[in-house]
Amino acid sequence: MPKIAKELSAIEVKRLNTDGMHFVGGVAGLILQISNDGKAKSWLLRVRAKPKRLNIGLGPYPQTSLAEARAEAKLKLSEVKSGVNPISTKKRAKSELAIQAGRAKSFIDCAEAYMKAKAAEYKNEKHAKQWRTTLNTYVYPIIGRLLVADISRRNILDVLEQEIKDPKTKKSLGSFWEVRTETATRVQQRMKAVFDYALVNEYRTTVNPATWEGYLDTLLPSPKKIKTVQHHPAVPYTQIGGFMVELRKKPSIGAKALEFLIHTVVRSGSVREARWADIDFEDKVWTIPAEHTKTKQEHRVPLSPQAVKLLKELQKTQKEKGTESFYIFPSPTKKTLSDMALSEIMRGMLERGELKNKAVPHGFRSTFKDWAADKTNHQNFVSEMALGHAVGGTEGHYRRGDLFEKRRKLMNDWSKLLDSPWVNKTADVIPLKRKA
Repeated sequence: MPKIAKELSAIEVKRLNTDGMHFVGGVAGLILQISNDGKAKSWLLRVRAKPKRLNIGLGPYPQTSLAEARAEAKLKLSEVKSGVNPISTKKRAKSELAIQAGRAKSFIDCAEAYMKAKAAEYKNEKHAKQWRTTLNTYVYPIIGRLLVADISRRNILDVLEQEIKDPKTKKSLGSFWEVRTETATRVQQRMKAVFDYALVNEYRTTVNPATWEGYLDTLLPSPKKIKTVQHHPAVPYTQIGGFMVELRKKPSIGAKALEFLIHTVVRSGSVREARWADIDFEDKVWTIPAEHTKTKQEHRVPLSPQAVKLLKELQKTQKEKGTESFYIFPSPTKKTLSDMALSEIMRGMLERGELKNKAVPHGFRSTFKDWAADKTNHQNFVSEMALGHAVGGTEGHYRRGDLFEKRRKLMNDWSKLLDSPWVNKTADVIPLKRKA
């Protein structure tokens, strides 16, 4: 070990200003290193750790005082005597800190990375927007800045049980989980997905705090027990004929899309994504690709004569005006219509008195179902398949076909009803009784 030099006092150390290495004593090998004409000073401990000599930095002077430097030097000498290499230990500590820093991800960091990684799997732009909107609104303000490694189940409950207030009166409506159960359930599922991502990437090592089964389900009531089913408001089938008369007076592409939706009773997304290439005019069939359906299965729709006529007239008009597009019902920029385009048509009709009660495009599926059940002899599973629903039970297990011809008869009857404006004048509808 180095020889112990004369022990200098704090004042003597302060007066050292010449460049070089100055042994200050008190601890063998403790040096005040001075450079740059006395402007830069730092502590250095010179020790011999077999097989070589080490220079261990102890910090700058005067930020690190003489007393602090001597205390730290004694500690390092003790480590060397016990066989520890202080420099190697420091390097390992720095490396571990770097690793930990790389793993120190906030919930926002992980959520944004997850959404970017899964972007190709979202059903559509609306689905991706819903993900981001719910996280921005309900999650980020509460746990967004917290490290995913530190978030507890209590934090998750803070999100799901946050107070919801009336936007106008500011009065409390209750907890998020109770007031907006469906949205809260989706938020819980989305948080779980983000934590799964964090676990796989080793940003977190403990259990997923947003897991429902066996965890949150012991703390929150089941969504099925508190969820209030809200049906889409619909036009009664007793008024559908009169509604169609008013709708057909509107020349807009949105109105044509809505009329086609009513004839085919599919979801609005499928109509807005409909392409001319999907239409077989010869066989009167519209084949909806799997990626444009909710069930992610291809769906064949039989087109009634009225639906075919609507398409041919629209095709002719677009050719005459030079507005042909890849899509059947294009937006002004020849892209898909906005998801609000069809709803706006009905909202305007309600305001002008052309529609008696509030209703939405999706409600026509209910109108169709009620009519088929109340006023026809078509079997229930036929109307279910017309709506693109999976048929459950034994019937669904053994049935392999899509009942296409039975569905064609049903859809033809439906379009005939849509062409009957007298239905609007009376609730006593003449039933269309026929064998399917």
